[in-house]
Amino acid sequence: MKELSQPKAKLPLAAAAERLRRPPGRPRKTPSGEGTQASQAEVLRQTHERIGSSRASVPEVCPVTPRLLDVEGAAKYLGVSLWTIRDLDAAGHLARVRLPLGVKEIRRVLYDRADLDFLIDRSKDHR
Repeated sequence: MKELSQPKAKLPLAAAAERLRRPPGRPRKTPSGEGTQASQAEVLRQTHERIGSSRASVPEVCPVTPRLLDVEGAAKYLGVSLWTIRDLDAAGHLARVRLPLGVKEIRRVLYDRADLDFLIDRSKDHR
């Protein structure tokens, strides 16, 4: 028995896309709701320039640097190992910052950047 080849049934969205001569899927929305592709590209370019320039300028103008550093941050700041920071703390050369948390205090070991700077100034060899 010979089978008749039937055309494949098209999916509803694909058939509708053929009728509309557009690719299947959801159409893209334009920023202004209407306009040509050239004007859409111009609007997007201007938006990216405005956003990109504003984000790039903020860290350059006012960088946010934490005042309190943990052991790793203090070690990086001074350019020494973690164990050197712990030795300086144990010897009493660095003061820990203890932040209150209700009845208890925060369990992280923190150091003030100003104390680290003072340690550097105190340790300089002035000949």
